Amino acid sequence: MATEQLGTGTIGEAWIPDDGAVVCCITADAALREDCARVAAAAGLGFDAVSTAEEAGHLWAGGALVLLGADVGDLPPQRRHDVILVGRGEDRALLWTRAASLGVEHVAELPEAAGWLAEFLGRRHTGIVQGSVLGIVGGCGGAGASTTAALLAGAASLAGSRTLLVDGDRLGGGLELGVSARAPEGLHWPDVAAASGPINPDQLEASLPRVGGLALLSWPAGAGRAAMVPSAAVVGALDAARSAFDVVIVDVGRGREAIEDFAWASDRLLVVVPSRLGGVLSASQLVHELPPAPVGALVRGRGADGVDAEQLADAIGCPLVGRIPTLRRAVSAAESGRLLELSRRRDVRRLAEAVAAPVLSADEDDALRPGRGPASRRRRP
Repeated sequence: MATEQLGTGTIGEAWIPDDGAVVCCITADAALREDCARVAAAAGLGFDAVSTAEEAGHLWAGGALVLLGADVGDLPPQRRHDVILVGRGEDRALLWTRAASLGVEHVAELPEAAGWLAEFLGRRHTGIVQGSVLGIVGGCGGAGASTTAALLAGAASLAGSRTLLVDGDRLGGGLELGVSARAPEGLHWPDVAAASGPINPDQLEASLPRVGGLALLSWPAGAGRAAMVPSAAVVGALDAARSAFDVVIVDVGRGREAIEDFAWASDRLLVVVPSRLGGVLSASQLVHELPPAPVGALVRGRGADGVDAEQLADAIGCPLVGRIPTLRRAVSAAESGRLLELSRRRDVRRLAEAVAAPVLSADEDDALRPGRGPASRRRRP
């Protein structure tokens, strides 16, 4: 393996970890290659790079992960699932067009998304079995994201998955109101606010309220100011939740605070949108605020004549994952804390199965395709 001098450090065999895990970088852009090398070093992985796909050879076949520059043309015939498309912010349109054409799930604009990419590479390399975090975000006001998150979490729990429903909307009034007639006893977000450092997954799981078999982490319902929770505490709680549960479903609020904390912690995101023009236009703008994770659309209700759900999802800029069934009792069920009863419906269970398959599956062929949102967002300090 050739050794490359980048800045004042040496990238090559001298610092490759003992297990030999290597990030393969394919780009002729020297500055982009340097950024990728720094990301690999931050993730504790080895690094090797070539300028063209024709030179990739053993790197393409044996690299732990592949960082593919937006400047690269044809790819080797052997298909890989663990490819991240990398480029610059000014190449945003090209990046997402190429990602869609190549079936690449993740896009990272460097150097802005370097922190996210290092964390992503580190998680992929460890091989530790962890649960997936699925974020549900409303494409517009009143889209029904909270209801959808609760129904999907309830259905996943009924199917036997260890499931956690997370309230990510600090100003939403408390998600627990919709799933429980009485305030459940246990840990709430304000109790997590003082946490510093790693949170013990077993202690977190044991401390959370339960509604049936479903665990819940919510802001408490009630009058008064909703407590602020530092971003570090949010990240610590969700990291612990990954280890404690099979699937974590987050009701991500639409505010910037919620997106920068909870959407950034999600492995995949689903945008809930009603089938009306205003909702679609709002959602198409929202996806540009989301982090570089695969994004899909859930469409609620029937559209106008001649407009189907797939067309609506395409207008938003992400693939259609499913259609939310009409639930006439949803409002009254939420008002009385009985939303989870609707999770037993067959059409809700079918939707949950369609959503959960790519989240829980290890086969990346079934994963959601990327949305149009740029990967240049940073976590809130």
